[in-house]
Amino acid sequence: MSSNPSQISDDYVSENRSGVGGGISDVYGEDLATLDQLVTPWVTSVASGYTLMRDPRYNKGLAFTDKERDAHYLTGLLPPVILSQDVQEKKMMHNLRQYTVPLHRYVALMDLQERNERLFYKLLIDNVEELLPVVYTPTVGEACQKYGSIFRRPQGLYISLKEKGKILEVLKNWPQRGIQVIVVTDGERILGLGDLGCQGMGIPVGKLSLYTALGGIRPSACLPITIDVGTNNEKLLNDEFYIGLKQKRATGEEYAEFLHEFMCAVKQNYGEKVLVQFEDFANHHAFELLSKYCSSHLVFNDDIQGTASVVLAGLIAAQKVLGKSLSDHTFLFLGAGEAGTGIAELIALKISKETGTPIDEIRKKIWLVDSKGLIVSSRKESLQHFKQPWAHDHEPVKELLGAVNAIKPTVLIGTSGVGKTFTKEVVEAMATFNEKPLILALSNPTSQAECTAKEAYTWTEGRAIFASGSPFAPVEYEGKTFFPGQANNCYIFPGLGLGLIMSGAIRVRDDMLLAASEALASQVTEENFADGLIYPPFTNIRKISANIAASVGAKTYELGLASNLPRPKDLVKMAESCMYSPVYRNFR
Repeated sequence: MSSNPSQISDDYVSENRSGVGGGISDVYGEDLATLDQLVTPWVTSVASGYTLMRDPRYNKGLAFTDKERDAHYLTGLLPPVILSQDVQEKKMMHNLRQYTVPLHRYVALMDLQERNERLFYKLLIDNVEELLPVVYTPTVGEACQKYGSIFRRPQGLYISLKEKGKILEVLKNWPQRGIQVIVVTDGERILGLGDLGCQGMGIPVGKLSLYTALGGIRPSACLPITIDVGTNNEKLLNDEFYIGLKQKRATGEEYAEFLHEFMCAVKQNYGEKVLVQFEDFANHHAFELLSKYCSSHLVFNDDIQGTASVVLAGLIAAQKVLGKSLSDHTFLFLGAGEAGTGIAELIALKISKETGTPIDEIRKKIWLVDSKGLIVSSRKESLQHFKQPWAHDHEPVKELLGAVNAIKPTVLIGTSGVGKTFTKEVVEAMATFNEKPLILALSNPTSQAECTAKEAYTWTEGRAIFASGSPFAPVEYEGKTFFPGQANNCYIFPGLGLGLIMSGAIRVRDDMLLAASEALASQVTEENFADGLIYPPFTNIRKISANIAASVGAKTYELGLASNLPRPKDLVKMAESCMYSPVYRNFR
């Protein structure tokens, strides 16, 4: 079978697994049609007239042809002009650029997503570097804070404590059946902004729009969910516009039972192979949920595993600039929560596999600082379980600067969620015992970054290799322009998700995360290194995602965890053929 954009071999179409429009297990066959074939706009019946224009999946605005307007009773309901999708895109980008407030751009984009799905994704794919900070960090953080005020219509599924005992029924209320990816949050730790309760829905919505735009997962296969167990945010509890339950958070056994009912209902309703991504859960719940369900469900925590994978990719790439191997480094983290310990563990696993050294030995070169200071052996009994492996023999050190001077790390990584903590003294200390200090200020949003790109380059006299979690503009220093890298999880989770779905994975393993890291690092070119980048530009993100998906898929087949058999001959072509295309379709 052939298509306009690419030739797809029979292997890829077998068992109805893929197609030009981006369908894995495409139930309705829409995405198995080539771009020049006609499709039928099914709802419960064939959509026409006002119904067709009000359905975001099929609405094309002024792009409906005269023939389509006649056939679907649209004549007179639209102005007579016919605009191509490219012209519509140009017009929308012009309109978006008129907004000076990022939140206004966010609201405009969400409005577009709700009325014209394909145009929304075409905008996002074609202008990813410009629009990524709008649909995700840092703007999505502000959107979540003000979600009650900007809320217009539901974009996902809200499951609150009121639905205890009938979560399965609630899941069945969602109109789409072929769900392949669920992103779920309980809103307790939204970015670096804390407990936003039910208003955390902006995070699953934003993440899933990126699964589609960057990883090519079909929008109808994505389901954003917010678990509302209350909030401890007094400001929200007293806000008359708050959209969630106005009660303190459920904890302990009540919380665990509710989440267990949810996980069982998801598996019962959507099957073994639905990917559940935990997002922005508080530390104590995040580790527990991942540990509890990793052996029975296809689960992934982006804060722990996605962040670890993308940071490891940057570290692997940076070694080409430094001329070292990972095992040559000493690492110091500010922050010992989900992200910090997750990154540390994946670094240790990677070095252990490379050198054959036991992982406990590797951990001794990785140090963490939390709110009470350097994590050392004398504190071990009072530490949370996920911090205990990182408690090493050393005198107590209260401040980060003292830890930097004592440990003399070659790599400094910030995951604290607290802004301005990499002070001038800390960064200058890193520069005194490193020719090219590697500094990663990963906390989101931008206001919470441990330091800015300008500070990192200025305080190290232009010698730092720097990356951040949120984007920073290029920096001019002594006649040279530095381009700060962005250690954004968006590099990893869309391609990882596509690889898992494409292979029919039934579990996520650390080896798959390592495969994703290595695939991302391999995409960084010499030209990127010359600009000071340790990550490739986002302009090639779909190609990057396809390569990551292929590497993850290959590892899944190698581990015997794939259910889509036989294994395709060319996994990169398979990934590319599976990607959703936002190009308008022609209707009968």
